[in-house]
Amino acid sequence: MRISLNETHDVALRSWVASANLAGSDFPIQNLPYGVFRCKGSGESFRAGVAIGDQILDLRAAFESGAFSGFGEVVHQAIVAATAGSNLNPLMELDAATWSALRLALSTLLRDGSVHQSQLESALVPQAEAEHALPAQIGDYTDFYTSIHHATAIGKLFRPDNPLLPNYKWVPIGYHGRSSSIAVSGQQFRRPVGQTKPPTSDTPVFGPCKRLDYEMEVGVFMGQGNAIGDAIDIGQAESHVFGLCLLNDWSARDVQAWEYQPLGPFLAKNFASTISPWIVTIEALAPYRATWTRDAADPQPMAYLDSAELRAGGAFDVQLEVLLQTKAMREAGTAPQRLSLGNFKDAYWTVSQLVAHHTVGGCNLRAGDLLGSGTLSGPTPESAGSLLELTAGGKQSISLANGEKRIFIEDGDTVIMRGWAERDGLPRIGFGDVAATVLPARSL
Repeated sequence: MRISLNETHDVALRSWVASANLAGSDFPIQNLPYGVFRCKGSGESFRAGVAIGDQILDLRAAFESGAFSGFGEVVHQAIVAATAGSNLNPLMELDAATWSALRLALSTLLRDGSVHQSQLESALVPQAEAEHALPAQIGDYTDFYTSIHHATAIGKLFRPDNPLLPNYKWVPIGYHGRSSSIAVSGQQFRRPVGQTKPPTSDTPVFGPCKRLDYEMEVGVFMGQGNAIGDAIDIGQAESHVFGLCLLNDWSARDVQAWEYQPLGPFLAKNFASTISPWIVTIEALAPYRATWTRDAADPQPMAYLDSAELRAGGAFDVQLEVLLQTKAMREAGTAPQRLSLGNFKDAYWTVSQLVAHHTVGGCNLRAGDLLGSGTLSGPTPESAGSLLELTAGGKQSISLANGEKRIFIEDGDTVIMRGWAERDGLPRIGFGDVAATVLPARSL
């Protein structure tokens, strides 16, 4: 199911929220991403909101104002679900047609000239005065490995003569991760500890991780799920996806190198993952689709992972940026420094392929489940989505503008990730920032 362009994508639309009309805003009226927030330090319950410019439309306050009356039963059902609790799961459980109807209602309410402006002005909260919680109760988390450029680069570090294992081009590789340690942007976490094996020793040691790394990923929030034993067809996969976010799936590289055989990541990946507070809907990204191709020399996907619609526009043209701000940079008031810039369209496997593959064996996905794309790296060194690649496995340090150097992440470092879709003649559809800071390991 492909969402067609409609009036909510009209590039001429402007909002009565003036900041949404500024060039470079992540949140114009054509975006309308969802999140969960409350006023900072208020002790209020968290509630659903929609980002518009530098403001948040409080959906509960907007609903109570009566602004959503007159839009019909489908929109009423959607806004009731969106305001039912402290997360978006009830809204996610509805179908794509209902999400689309709510998006149209929001666009109508917020566009310039809306008769509802005076009703809704008091329902706005400045983003600078808000704090966020996870947008959904994440039941299950699955991390994939969709970037062939990342997989090849990492493979070369460990298997120079055979960097890419033969199954990679046939099947989307993934593993089940830990949902309880996923937190929203602003997360601060202690450096993980675990077993590592020094190259000069025959026995492992226990202590703080020394090769802490980030992973630039896109997160896929599931909407309406499937019954156990059923599968989601690739042609319907995107109708089961509520939206996308940014994801930093932190990795303890030295812990992983010792533990990952034969079962894969465990302590190296379960200590922290950080997501952006905003979920950008698939419908908002419709104008930024890209063709998806597979090199003719590579195996073509099996039938359950292929379709004409997938090839015509199954990828998304989303820029992905990673920045670093060290403790010294923060104290000096120095802005974060860019480390890399990649693009989601360079992934070897697409969103719809991940959903179709995940369910083909009968696995039941549920609303609020999160899928990670895996580290997203591009074809150039500057587009690598991890320090492991940027430093050639820790052999080449990165020089920062203030004279500091980095091989892996150090205590006090803050990693910031940004994502946006933008083309000539179209507005910028942004994801906002996802930032997290590493604290020293606990005392042992």
